[in-house]
Amino acid sequence: MEPSVLLLLALLLGFLLLLFRGHPKTHGHLPPGPRPLPILGNLLQMDRGGLLNSIMQVRHRWGDIICVHLGPRSVVMLCGTEAIREALVDQAEAFSGRGTIAVAEPIVQGNGLVFANGEHWKTLRRFSLATMKDFGMGRRSVEERIKEEAQCLVEELRKAHGAPLDPTFLFQCITTNIICSIVFGERFDYKDHQFLRLLDLLYQTISFMSSFSSQIFELFSGFLKFFPGPHRQIYKNMQEALIYIDHSVEQHRATLDPSAPRDFIDTYLLHMEKEKSNQHTEFHLQNLVISLLSLFFAGTETSSTTLRYGFLLMLKFPHVAEKVQKEIDQVIGSHRLPTLDDRIKMPYTEAVIHEIQRFSDIIPLGLPHRVTKDTEFRGYLLPKNTEVYPILSSALHDPRYFEQPDTFNPDHFLDANGALKKNEAFMPFSIGEKDLWFHS
Repeated sequence: MEPSVLLLLALLLGFLLLLFRGHPKTHGHLPPGPRPLPILGNLLQMDRGGLLNSIMQVRHRWGDIICVHLGPRSVVMLCGTEAIREALVDQAEAFSGRGTIAVAEPIVQGNGLVFANGEHWKTLRRFSLATMKDFGMGRRSVEERIKEEAQCLVEELRKAHGAPLDPTFLFQCITTNIICSIVFGERFDYKDHQFLRLLDLLYQTISFMSSFSSQIFELFSGFLKFFPGPHRQIYKNMQEALIYIDHSVEQHRATLDPSAPRDFIDTYLLHMEKEKSNQHTEFHLQNLVISLLSLFFAGTETSSTTLRYGFLLMLKFPHVAEKVQKEIDQVIGSHRLPTLDDRIKMPYTEAVIHEIQRFSDIIPLGLPHRVTKDTEFRGYLLPKNTEVYPILSSALHDPRYFEQPDTFNPDHFLDANGALKKNEAFMPFSIGEKDLWFHS
């Protein structure tokens, strides 16, 4: 029999099995939402404008807490500032589980900073926070590393001699280099072949993960994982990145000085040595390499994209850029580099940065969560392991908190006296311990 015929028969058989199984029964009382079809769920009811537009339409009819069936998966969507805060802050423990990302799961397998759960995650979080905030005596702070990279960026921009250029690649370089400096203890020249390969792996993988076929894989991964597709290339890319990380870890082992740890890897290796007699320790090699992979992939894309949006918005709104420049001239001048201490003296610039993050809305659906136990929430019962998405875009464009939610306006974050003001709906990278610490 021809291979193409065998493939078609396999696809038909898989489809029939899924149709027979239908949607899994739950013992909870899930929120309302559109009625799903077998296998496809609500996919045929989705708006052509994208998943976010579809969710907003469903919200308009059913309310802030809705259940949407993404293929065979029942997913609870939280919309609006209050609903998201009630879940991720007021009931943080119950909503602290991390949902899986199917294309990454064969690599991460629940390890590392982003994908661990329960006490495993809490232990890694405490260690990572302490390490990021305090690299120890004699080591450069994160601020110094950022200053160094900013100066390198300025030098690269000067090479253009005022000619138009697309700085996207440079923004990718500086954000990736800052992460590399923190976790690997070194920065790279922008023409370094190893560095360029890491960048290529990073953005190639993100492009694959953003594709339509990859999104379909997320919905039907249990079946599609046996067939060719972008998930195979994503796996290869991550494996190649892990080879570099493994090599870097081994170099750190060989040159480690316990009295003078240089970076995240050194600090982790020392913790591994301290807990080597503990059979249940979280400080093992797999958690280290997956944590480094997570930092590398998650930290660079969000930062470089925010930078790109920021510069584009300054070009589009020159009157805002002029006011920022005026404040910079007044507080910093042109003869020194800025410092973190300058922030409190620059409320308008701070407000502009906040508004760039709000308006760019780069993670509109948030990262997937799971409830860690059967959880009552606003009159509904969410069974343990129910997948939950906080729709961050619904908070960032909440008209109850932002007077002109669809307009770029730094005044959203300034009070009547021109001072920076807090806004409960500002959650560009989510809120709560599970997500926010990673971007703080």
